[in-house]
Order: sequence, then structure tokens, then C-alpha cells
Amino acid sequence: MKNYVYSGWKLNGFVALFINLVLLAVVVLSIVWLATHGTFVGLAIAILAVAALGFLVMLGGYMMLEPNESRVLLFFGNYRGTFYDTGFWWVNPFMVAKKLSMRARNLNVDPIKVNDKAGNPILIGLVVVWKIKNDGAYNAVFEIDTPQFEVGVSGINSRMNVLENFVAVQSDSALRQVAGMYAYDENTNLSDNAVTLRSGGDEINDKLTDELNERLSIAGIEVVEARLNYLAYAPEIAAAMLRRQQADAIISAREKIVEGAVSMVKIALERLSSEEVVELDEERKAAMVSNLLVVLCADEAAQPVVNTGTLHN
Repeated sequence: MKNYVYSGWKLNGFVALFINLVLLAVVVLSIVWLATHGTFVGLAIAILAVAALGFLVMLGGYMMLEPNESRVLLFFGNYRGTFYDTGFWWVNPFMVAKKLSMRARNLNVDPIKVNDKAGNPILIGLVVVWKIKNDGAYNAVFEIDTPQFEVGVSGINSRMNVLENFVAVQSDSALRQVAGMYAYDENTNLSDNAVTLRSGGDEINDKLTDELNERLSIAGIEVVEARLNYLAYAPEIAAAMLRRQQADAIISAREKIVEGAVSMVKIALERLSSEEVVELDEERKAAMVSNLLVVLCADEAAQPVVNTGTLHN
């Protein structure tokens, strides 16, 4: 059976309240009549009984809906539809109305430890924005069982707590599956130009959203947004990965320094030759290149040595 809108008989709550007040007035007048008159006793008792019974029965049919709320209506166990009209209403008092909120909710999944595609242990967390779909009220109530430990303060099973627990469990499962499909970053990437957890961004979030929507559709739940909010290496390998990242940074910096030094040496040799400042043979060029590279690539400032002799001394 699928969700459908309740189309049965209903009455504006204020009209029903007026009828209830009329019945209450009839009850009071009947009591007064019996107390002050000795005639038509049987008729007065009958009217009193009917009015009192009607008054009590009508009290159970009132319900009020705020925007983005719904009521799943059951008549002696049979599903009669979902009530969506906001405002103050009165329906058959023998119907059971199960309240559902259609508003969006947040779920913050605490970081969990998983292995990425390369097998590295990582910590990853997730934020999910979810809500019950407009046509998902039936599934939200009847497709997900209510655990015995999920009870509210009043002792009545809380349907929204059940749904939140269901979303939390499925979010954990989906996060583990998606995290295992990607490498943590480019350094552990198994193929060139592949998406990673650190660089994937919107693609990772879209994958998580699709995976969660597939898992939560049975409960009539729609995931509005899912995104990673925490990503780090697990503590046992964090120090080693930090040293590797530092080494990568040093190598990258050295490459830039060497590239710049070679360019500067080339410019220097070309300027000396083109402007005929000095004639250098190949041996002197090699010595000059060596000295310039040492100066330009050194970690510390080089100490200058002034040559007061000839070029060859």
C-alpha cells in the first residue's frame, strides 16, 4: 500500500467546538430540568445520556496541524490516508492519528575510522540534512519497526526518534562504503587524475547523497544534502603521513629553487657573452655554474670571497 491523502469526512475544528458547547449546554439544561421538574423524567434522562455521550465522544476528534506537519490516520488498524491540511480540525474520534513532522532535520555523524581505497586508516565524519518526503508518510510509519527501547518521556513510542536512529545507522553504513571507494589524497591515489576524498568536493558529496537516498527511500525519507565535515588520517599513521607531506613539500620547494637557479645561471652566462664583459672558456664556465648553483641553492647565505689576483688564480 502506498501513501495517499485522506479524503474522508472532516469538520472545521471551531464548528465542531461550537457543536460540543451546544451538547454541553443540553447536558446542563437536562440536569437542571431533572433537579427542578418532576415531569418528562424519562425523556430528560434520555436526552442527558445522548448529549453527554456525544459531548465525550467529540472530545477525541480534535487535532491541530502546523505547517510541515501531517497525521497518518488509522481506523481500527486500517490505513485511511494521510492528513496534510494545516489548521484546527475535527475528524472521526475513533481514528488514531499518528503525528509526523515533515520539516528538515540535521544529523551530525561523529567521525568513524575506516580504510580508504589504498587501505590507509582514516577518520571521516558526515553531516546529513534529511526530511520525510511529502508522499513518504506511510513508509515512515509502517515500513520501519519501532524498537522496544525507543520510548518517550510519556511512555509512548517516539516515531521521530525511530527515524533518527534509522538515518544514523544507514548514514554510518553509507559513509563507510563511499570512503572505501576513494583514496585519501593524491599521494595515495592509485591512478592519475582520479577523484580523492580531499579533492573530490561536490562529487563526493553527491555520491553520498545518492547512496543515502537509495538506502533511506524505504522509510519515505529524502536526503536534502550530505557532506563531509571531518577528514583526517587515523592517529596511528598521522605522524608518518605528516613527515611524508613535509618531505613532499621540501622536494617541491627544492625543485622550484633549482629551476630558478638554472634559469638565473643561464641568463648570467648569456649576458656575459652577449655584452662581451669577459671571455670564459668551458672550464671557467663550468666553475662559474658550479659556484652560482651552490650560492643560489644553499640553505644559508654564502660568504663572498673576493679574488684580488688574476682570473686564473
